[in-house]
Amino acid sequence: MVSIESHSTIIPSKPTPNPKLYSLCEQIKLRTHGPVLNVYNAPNNNNTSTFLETLKNSLSQALVIYYPLAGRLSLTKGGRWELHCNAKGALFLEAKCETNLNDFGDFVPNNNLVSQLIPKINYNLPIEEIPLLAVQLTRFRCGGFTLGVSACRAVIDGTANSCFMNLWAKLTRGENLSENELAPCHNRTMLNSRKVAHSQSLHWHCEFRPAPQWVGRELGNSREVSVAIVKLTQEQLLKLKKNANSRVSFQPTVSKDVIIRRKPYSTFEVIAGHIWRCVTKARYIGNNDQQTRLSTLVDIRNRLNPPLPSGYAGNATFPTVTPTRSFNDLICKPLDNAVDDVRKAVERIKGEFVMSALDYIDREVDMDLLRYNIFGNPAKSVRDGESKRNPNLFVVSWMNFSLKSADFGCGGPVYFGPGYMDSEGKAFIMNNGYGDGIVVAISLEASCMNSFRKKFYDDIEEVFSTSKL
Repeated sequence: MVSIESHSTIIPSKPTPNPKLYSLCEQIKLRTHGPVLNVYNAPNNNNTSTFLETLKNSLSQALVIYYPLAGRLSLTKGGRWELHCNAKGALFLEAKCETNLNDFGDFVPNNNLVSQLIPKINYNLPIEEIPLLAVQLTRFRCGGFTLGVSACRAVIDGTANSCFMNLWAKLTRGENLSENELAPCHNRTMLNSRKVAHSQSLHWHCEFRPAPQWVGRELGNSREVSVAIVKLTQEQLLKLKKNANSRVSFQPTVSKDVIIRRKPYSTFEVIAGHIWRCVTKARYIGNNDQQTRLSTLVDIRNRLNPPLPSGYAGNATFPTVTPTRSFNDLICKPLDNAVDDVRKAVERIKGEFVMSALDYIDREVDMDLLRYNIFGNPAKSVRDGESKRNPNLFVVSWMNFSLKSADFGCGGPVYFGPGYMDSEGKAFIMNNGYGDGIVVAISLEASCMNSFRKKFYDDIEEVFSTSKL
């Protein structure tokens, strides 16, 4: 078991700017924290007390550069967030585990021991007292250690958090920072429609509308959520991509003197579509007309004109959703139908559409309702006193996050992934760390998990065998 030995507050090592930051993009984010687990082999310096102090000192220096993470949120009119850069600091926990890292096997999120490696956030405190960043260093008997990091979703996204972690690691190693690393962009007004020209085009923002609800009969009262890790080898991934792209022509097509070449589906598009179909099959109980949709988040840093600065350090992800499909439609049609839905959902998030979305958020009166429509979990909703099942899927890509750079002096993490998954029907797609496969962490109702696992692998072989006939 894991025991907490100490806790402290780490404040910036130097005075920092103290503005109040506001971003329309961040208004639709939850105030909860995204838990990430990094697992490391033993550091070269076996003096644990020295390593601990180095880690704390470098975090204090990193918070000078990423000073908003040392601040606090406050609530304004209509349930909107405002970020006070007041240097109140980050929470740092030191813990010990009387076991070896090898005893864990796969670091499956929500596993009893794994969940103890993530710092716990007390949401019963007033919002102005809740730290935006919490870190837990857990030392193991073998000398290895884990860093559980919880960062508030309302102020930072995965891309910015990855940059922060890499910078913190570089400071821990005692290396000099580049000019770009020293000056991340904290200007939140870049994603504030009140500071830019309003979009003149109206768009239907289905991503802000309520998700389909489960209808009809239930399978019992148990709603226990199970989390699993499923892996794809490079060979299996190539089979999936070949199948998804088998009915698509990549030859140039001339239309009005313009040559249009259809791109092959991306790794994310293919895997997300495959997961969506397999989850739907696992949930299927003869309810052909049950409606479902897939949602995901898109990093818009390079999707605006002009693009955001590469070092934009806030949350710059926008939600997007596929068209709503029936279970029967999704299951019976070929894989590329689901994959194409994912592509269209991702491709719409750019320029004018984003400006229109910002205007929509700016005009919204009830931000709590809007957040629930985007991220609310139908499996936890209450209707007539009963918990309802979830027919939808939320998929997040972590494939672009660099693992090797988060080296605190003992090499990059041997494992990187979500430390806890707090809702049913959610999946993370990640590289396996060796560059030759994909890892998917997924949460589903326990009663559906075995069926999902089987279909996840069986469907790859079935479609590949059929395609060779």
